[in-house]
Amino acid sequence: MPSLQRPSGNMEIAAQKRRLEGFKGSGSDLERKYWLALALYAVLGLLVWFTIGEGAVFAFGKPVEIRLVALLVIGSFALRTVLARHADRIRRGGENNGS
Repeated sequence: MPSLQRPSGNMEIAAQKRRLEGFKGSGSDLERKYWLALALYAVLGLLVWFTIGEGAVFAFGKPVEIRLVALLVIGSFALRTVLARHADRIRRGGENNGS
């Protein structure tokens, strides 16, 4: 675990920054995980679509298909993943400015 003591020189500050950066994933590693997560969300969506029956539940007095509720939940997780990636890009200063 990195020490939280106050470094006394510039070299110690640089060494402490390098140690703390080691706990974060690299940009290419995060990019790979992002695309893998989106692919898994798509697979989950397909599984939901083909495995959940055509039953209905009542929401606000109207019938809604159960599979649509499950797809909405998975879609919200996918949206959260996309927004987290964009927020991370903004925090990093806009590097890798692809879409």
